[in-house]
Amino acid sequence: MQLVIGNKNYSSWSLRPWVLLREAGIAFEEVQLKFDDTGRARGVERHSPTGRVPVLIIDGEPVWDSLAIAETVAERYPEKQLWPADARARRVARSICAEMHSGFQALRGAMPMNIRSRYPGKGLTPESRRDIDRVVALWASCRERFGRDGPLLFGRFSIADAYYAPVVMRFQTYAVALQPAAQAYCDAVLGLRAVREWMDGARRETEFVAADEPYASRNR
Repeated sequence: MQLVIGNKNYSSWSLRPWVLLREAGIAFEEVQLKFDDTGRARGVERHSPTGRVPVLIIDGEPVWDSLAIAETVAERYPEKQLWPADARARRVARSICAEMHSGFQALRGAMPMNIRSRYPGKGLTPESRRDIDRVVALWASCRERFGRDGPLLFGRFSIADAYYAPVVMRFQTYAVALQPAAQAYCDAVLGLRAVREWMDGARRETEFVAADEPYASRNR
């Protein structure tokens, strides 16, 4: 398998399947494309029918969209138990991933993922605050109902944690104040081996993508 991704500093969608595969111990070849100033991955048309990353290539066939990738990986590797084993928990996990996939536009727009930078207080608007409150409420509910056997949303690592890892990155970059329980979850995600590896890669990147840098200038 090959996983085609964008810049690790900026590409929140690429982070999700990369962390999922890496944390689950599933082997793959990384193919990294770099964004131009508009945020488009150069050369992506050779890999993706949508012109976007990430794309998972299996036997020459592309699987695009991060949620489709996650479902495909879970289907191919059932022994990894990437969704919670309990049926109720699994339904909730799928629902919160779908909500993340389609929602939280204010948070995405006001606080783009930028791992190597720090912008305390930037991007906090009434709209992004509502998104933050919703995320924290989801985390609290999952942890209380299904997470008592470990530090993550459903106890052990799952697709849901990979899906919310970019939010954890944002909360760190913009120094979002959190209650202790939410901060403890963030700390658990930041402690995952795969997340640490991704962040190390992001910090080594030097590209400046203007479309993803609303709070900085090239001449800073």
